[in-house]
Amino acid sequence: MGNLRKSFSEARCLVIGGGGFIGINLSNALARAGAQVDAYGRRLSIRDSLISGVRWTSADFADRAKLAEAVEHADFVFHLVSSSTPSSANADPAADVMDNLVTTLHLLDICRVQSFGRLVFISSGGTVYGIPSMIPVPETAPTDPISAHGVQKLAVEKYLALYRHLYDLDYLVLRVANPYGPMQIARKSQGVVAALMMRALADEPVEIWGSGDVVRDFIHVQDVVRAILMASLHPGPSRLFNLGSGMGTSIKTVIDDIERVVGRGPLKRIHLPARAVDVPSNVLDIRRIREEVGWQPEIEWMDGLRKTMEWTMNAKENGLI
Repeated sequence: MGNLRKSFSEARCLVIGGGGFIGINLSNALARAGAQVDAYGRRLSIRDSLISGVRWTSADFADRAKLAEAVEHADFVFHLVSSSTPSSANADPAADVMDNLVTTLHLLDICRVQSFGRLVFISSGGTVYGIPSMIPVPETAPTDPISAHGVQKLAVEKYLALYRHLYDLDYLVLRVANPYGPMQIARKSQGVVAALMMRALADEPVEIWGSGDVVRDFIHVQDVVRAILMASLHPGPSRLFNLGSGMGTSIKTVIDDIERVVGRGPLKRIHLPARAVDVPSNVLDIRRIREEVGWQPEIEWMDGLRKTMEWTMNAKENGLI
């Protein structure tokens, strides 16, 4: 599979799902690091969001011919694409398997027969563990997902390990917590910070699933992207890392803090029934990536919310969202 590169300068990078929230931020960061970047996806969620040096390819993940062409001779392939959420995957697990797991297996088959470097898979630190037996959750914790989405993400991780065993496929898995920040658009029941921020700026009521006491690990996208870049160049020995802030914040606290940042007074809160896909608490243990890779989060929570508000207001003024 070739030797792992020590930098992204002149590296050929393919970002599958490059038109989404993390994908846009990652593609731009790779280009700034000197890489030759192909962002691949069905659509670009924010127009004019990719910087010079990133080439956009509009194509479906299921298009094996175009995917094979895009993968050829890549030094790094970043797999970020996902067509489901925990709630949507539970509604149709078979479709989730066909749209995400089967197509990923096609990608792995393409990678194993081509001149290729390392595959980096962005997994879900919020769903693969299920209801955690300990907080914070280490990479060694049991994986018992309570959503089809988490099962699918975990299955991809297992297939990566299998292809490593069978074909010496070089891979890395990053289990990302709850990212937020610029380029995030609230859609498909995801992006709670973005959704709450938009409602707060519009003086609209905010919706809370359940009591609002569920705890999540929120991490700014700048920290996520920096971790992806650092971990992708890391030679080992670990192939699996949690990626979060290591701190828990309840949904009620998120709303309180957004009220402070926006400065428009108390928001009306509408409580909806709790969802079966939501674990009561999820906070990731990030000691492994801190000790092995040397990464740690830098964006403080309230500062990250302010940055997010500034981007959201600018995007609204320019008709981007």
